[in-house]
Amino acid sequence: MSPKIKITELKNINLENGYLIDGFPSIGFSSTIATESMIHTSQFEIAAVVDSESFPPISVVKDGKPNFPTRIFVNEDLKVGVFLSYLTLDNSLHRVTAKTMLSWAKKQKIKLIISSVAIKSPDGNEEVIGAGSTESARITIKNAGLKVLDHGTIPGIPGMLLNEGSISEQDVIVIIFYTDGKGPDFKSSAQLCLAMTKLIPGAACDIPSLEKEAEKAEIMIKSTDEGSKPLKDSMYR
Repeated sequence: MSPKIKITELKNINLENGYLIDGFPSIGFSSTIATESMIHTSQFEIAAVVDSESFPPISVVKDGKPNFPTRIFVNEDLKVGVFLSYLTLDNSLHRVTAKTMLSWAKKQKIKLIISSVAIKSPDGNEEVIGAGSTESARITIKNAGLKVLDHGTIPGIPGMLLNEGSISEQDVIVIIFYTDGKGPDFKSSAQLCLAMTKLIPGAACDIPSLEKEAEKAEIMIKSTDEGSKPLKDSMYR
């Protein structure tokens, strides 16, 4: 029996012809840190929670309040939704997570899904590249001043979003950025956040606060990841 992911909306949402950001961690935590920075900079609000019987049962307490570790934040003025997660999901959940995201994007009539993947680069490579699911997505990458990936392999949720998006003709762009694999990786988080702002009109990144928040966010994500590890080990072995 395949795992199921449930999205519980907490308010009415209108993102028609807008954007959806995949903020699940990949290599390191830059994706989550960058999306959290955008949320704080551009006045997003929580709109839904994402949960599954296959997710580790864990609560993230912030400012005294319990939170689901995976939530959806929206800014309806910018027409942007963000899947923000502190969970590093098991490989067995990547396919269903991508399909859930695509299904929700279709329901919301999302124009473009933006995901990201980090590549370890010890030599400090700072080039940001984009991969697109459709010809229109690849044109968007070029118009944003980014290089289009011609050949390569993209794993996990971003790879599944690309594949499924190419079949359903949903525009998906995966931003490929470089990280040294050490944390808190403020530099790669800033690169990713700036690349996303090139693709989303009106979105912004507060780089000075990002530098401060990167360490705090990484501590929270690592704490959640470590707290859920014994649960994941028993669930997925």
